[in-house]
Amino acid sequence: MGSQVTLGRLAEMKQRREPIVMVTAYDYPSGRIAERAGVDMVLVGDSGAQVVLGQDSTVAVTVEEMLMLSRAVRRGVSTPFLVCDLPFGSTEISDEQAVATALRFVKEAGADAVKIEGGGEARLSRIRAIAAAGIPVVAHVGLTPQTAVALGGMRAQGRTAHSAARFVREALAVQDAGAAALVIEAVPAEVVDVVLPALGIPVIGIGAGRADGQVLVLHDLLGITEGRTAAFVKRFAEIGDGMLAGVSAYAGGVREGSFPGPEHGYSATPDALAAARAELQARAGAG
Repeated sequence: MGSQVTLGRLAEMKQRREPIVMVTAYDYPSGRIAERAGVDMVLVGDSGAQVVLGQDSTVAVTVEEMLMLSRAVRRGVSTPFLVCDLPFGSTEISDEQAVATALRFVKEAGADAVKIEGGGEARLSRIRAIAAAGIPVVAHVGLTPQTAVALGGMRAQGRTAHSAARFVREALAVQDAGAAALVIEAVPAEVVDVVLPALGIPVIGIGAGRADGQVLVLHDLLGITEGRTAAFVKRFAEIGDGMLAGVSAYAGGVREGSFPGPEHGYSATPDALAAARAELQARAGAG
């Protein structure tokens, strides 16, 4: 286990063009895998609403649910830089609400930074307020799932003149507002390359070219997620198939009587067995 990754370390990695590895995780076992694999950053994403809570979209997840997931991941990681998503509805009302929510994730879940989506004026105000409170902010532009409806759905951004110009404005604006790092999602690499030289903060891409680093959901990259995944997902393993095979084999063993076997139990001494029989006989006699 190496030394804890800090913002300073991430800045050095960017300067040296050393790729930053980030994964999205939602529980203690996933956190342990990320820790043992030596990743640089772990994100507790609000995508946990869909991936581990079975909800239809990210907007349904609550602060309490995100805190639960974040605390679990925090128990599993000590080296990676831990970023926690601020869920929809927890920052929209005011800067004060946003700061109060961010403080909870730092104090109750041990977050090293919080992530907030969007680059509009209200979001910039939230970034400034949270950063002013001493909490590092990771911004998120491009495809922002919390407000995807306003962007025309879950689709890539920056593919039209209007969208590309807005993306560049927002990327620069969140940096100016004090964001410590930036996630860019689902934007053509050529468009991202235009703005990268103007960004002095670490930039993590997901479906956005190489940037300074990459992030994928652990369940996606391990092949646990069911059904179709986004175009930017690459499966580096097929753990889901192995999990299905294992549970199916267990069910078959129980149903056919091959499990459990003698080796899966415990032996009793003759005295224990005699005492159990005597107790049963005594109760039968008393009845």
